[in-house]
Amino acid sequence: MADSREAIDGAMIGARMPAVKTPAPRKGVAMEAVNLEEKFNQISDHWKPRIVAGLNDLHIKLAKVEGEFVWHSHADTDEFFLVNRGELTIEMREGSVTLGAGEMFVVPRGVEHRPVASAECEIVMIEPAGTLNTGDAGGERTVADPEWL
Repeated sequence: MADSREAIDGAMIGARMPAVKTPAPRKGVAMEAVNLEEKFNQISDHWKPRIVAGLNDLHIKLAKVEGEFVWHSHADTDEFFLVNRGELTIEMREGSVTLGAGEMFVVPRGVEHRPVASAECEIVMIEPAGTLNTGDAGGERTVADPEWL
């Protein structure tokens, strides 16, 4: 078996790899660094996520939050939270988790939750494009078409 592996490896040494064509950038794929501090400085309202980048079929969103959000769930997707600044508690019916700056948490799909911040907090979220911030709850805080920063 070792002999056949060596033969394969030896054959690969002289093999030419096909040229890889770099695809053209698509909307949401930044061709430059994204400065989170600059982006957060453009946000003045709470609970209104903004899209800063796309990653495959995902959106990377930023939001400033303060107070209590609505109880909701996302039946078909997990929800990623990363705290950039401040403190965020994610309440779930089964318990809660509190995140500080630099900490992250993934709420599993279907789990009812409510983010809460006693003081202003900056968060990064990653979720499939088109995911509503209020999930199945709807209501006045729903941002159906988030703005791109």
